[in-house]
Amino acid sequence: MERKTTWEIYDEGQLEALEKLNREYRDFLDHGKTERECIDTIVNTIEAEGYRELESLVESGVKLQKGDKVYSVCMNKSIAMFQIGAKPMTAGMNILGAHIDSPRIDVKQNPLYEDSNLGYLDTHYYGGVKKYQWVAIPLALHGVIVKKDGTIVELNVGENEDDPVFFISDLLVHLAGEQMEKKASRVIEGEAMDLIVGSRPIRVESEGEDAEGTEDNQDKKKAKEAVKAGILDILKQNYDIEEEDFLSAELEIVPAGKAREVGFDRSMILAYGQDDRVCAFTSMRAMLDVKETDRTMCCILVDKEEIGSVGATGMKSRFFENAVAEVLNLLGEYSELNLRRCMARSCMLSSDVSAGYDPAFASCFEKKNSAFLGNGMVFNKFTGSRGKSGSNDANAEYIAHLRSVLDDRGIIYQTAELGKVDVGGGGTIAYILAEYGMNVIDSGVAVLNMHAPWEATSKADVYETYRGYMAFVEGASM
Repeated sequence: MERKTTWEIYDEGQLEALEKLNREYRDFLDHGKTERECIDTIVNTIEAEGYRELESLVESGVKLQKGDKVYSVCMNKSIAMFQIGAKPMTAGMNILGAHIDSPRIDVKQNPLYEDSNLGYLDTHYYGGVKKYQWVAIPLALHGVIVKKDGTIVELNVGENEDDPVFFISDLLVHLAGEQMEKKASRVIEGEAMDLIVGSRPIRVESEGEDAEGTEDNQDKKKAKEAVKAGILDILKQNYDIEEEDFLSAELEIVPAGKAREVGFDRSMILAYGQDDRVCAFTSMRAMLDVKETDRTMCCILVDKEEIGSVGATGMKSRFFENAVAEVLNLLGEYSELNLRRCMARSCMLSSDVSAGYDPAFASCFEKKNSAFLGNGMVFNKFTGSRGKSGSNDANAEYIAHLRSVLDDRGIIYQTAELGKVDVGGGGTIAYILAEYGMNVIDSGVAVLNMHAPWEATSKADVYETYRGYMAFVEGASM
């Protein structure tokens, strides 16, 4: 089935709206390189649009009614947004769900060490990465360090022009004969991905000799690890943190630099973390720009998808279910049966990215069932791997309903699989929500370089997916 690209269809007004949305999107990416930063950015944005914190309403006993907008945050890493519709919630919600975590490198709990006049942070990579892509590029350090007294120290080093950056070293090509013979998965080992953070030794003033004529032992220790001592001195001066404070830290290593436009025609965006913040941003923006609906609208943006949706902030937790229960209660509709009815009668778009067709690696794709940059939002009827293992497989009736909703509003969309049958595979949060019995399908934006430090999307697809999400929350009603 031939489909025109979105660029061929838009008029001047739509092109202006497209550029405006993508400027906002790039700003979102620049300010949200970690889950915590995403949540801060999202909360600031939605509160300015009239959203109120659910927990404060629960404490004060305020009742909800049609048109009210509320949100709930879980551990500063996941968020659920609701706009109350005209119908009771037992009729179901229209849900947009995405994740805000991305592949990266995490700092270990006992990380700082010195070796051969270089200071390092020991690391552990997070999510599915090609480790060789992360060496020899400028990296930034983002996150929080929580001291024993509860003080939270925020770190964001490497993003401003006058900030230092960090890097992971690679072997020079002149000595890499043996390395180049290894499999790509073994070229860089996980334990070799330690971050270089300094090389300047601290200047230690000797205390002199003691009565026995031996140099002070503490001075000896400092002299041996003078680079590490220098780094600790900087951390103490700039952030008032000690080495042991790393024990209660969450520090993430991400590519340094802002989202950039790509191509002479500036038609694409190159940035870190577009899987899946492109769907998180467009979902949030769609929620804000739809003024009212018959069914309650919901947007759930979660953590930990890249490692199986586990933990208190992942989709497998009860956070979302608990938030829905609290909303039902404030509407005077809560019962266990009503909660189950609400979830089972809901419709969801599991808003996640899809692999964009790359002609440089054409052998990995089945072309007529691939997503192409510029061809609009993407639907994946199923994900999983090989024989659809681990997949949510959407019902034909639900897909037909969505086709009707989108076609009525002139939304440009395409369908895809994640590579050839015995080549590709992957998962999303779709199957977790489907366990409630609701209709769920994966939909989102096509991405090149997925899971790489820098991923690429089409501006047109970002805009069309935003339009598609708006059409969904307004019109889906199964």
